Amino acid sequence: MTADRTPARLGIDPRSPRFGAAITGVLLAVTIVLELTRPAVWFGYSGTGPFVEFFAILFQYRLPDPALWLLAAISAVFAWGAFAGIRRHPYGAIFRRFIRPRLGPPTELEDAAPPTFAQGVGFVITAAGVILQLLGVPYALVIAASFAFLAAFLNSVFAFCLGCRMYLGLRRIGLLRRPLAA
Repeated sequence: MTADRTPARLGIDPRSPRFGAAITGVLLAVTIVLELTRPAVWFGYSGTGPFVEFFAILFQYRLPDPALWLLAAISAVFAWGAFAGIRRHPYGAIFRRFIRPRLGPPTELEDAAPPTFAQGVGFVITAAGVILQLLGVPYALVIAASFAFLAAFLNSVFAFCLGCRMYLGLRRIGLLRRPLAA
């Protein structure tokens, strides 16, 4: 009887992934702006944008592409959520410590497996953007960050989690047989 009331069975506060998606969305928007304002040979413009000049002065040209570093950090946070589980995600810890005490209790809890799967999808997309950017594929970073931003925006603003929907669809058609460990 008490085994059914363990935290793994109870679920997670659905506001926590939305909070994390909001932070991720802001960071991805900054990533896109940084990448689009760096020296852009493909636009026929050889100057630098104000963000690139700021970072160049700040780091004295030791940080060649701040957008790449930021997307790599976002990818690492996605990996943390995907492999350690959504309950151990750093944004979830911030939510539990600072935000949740100020809110009322959630009306319902949700299963941790779909958001954990969504973190894995975010990791794959952002890691692909980082790798393709390092390989010199034009617009790879912007495209990957834009897809991830769209998903984060939909989750944070409309509570529509694309990765969670993918998880449920894959379970429904039988490609995922068992829930992911949360």
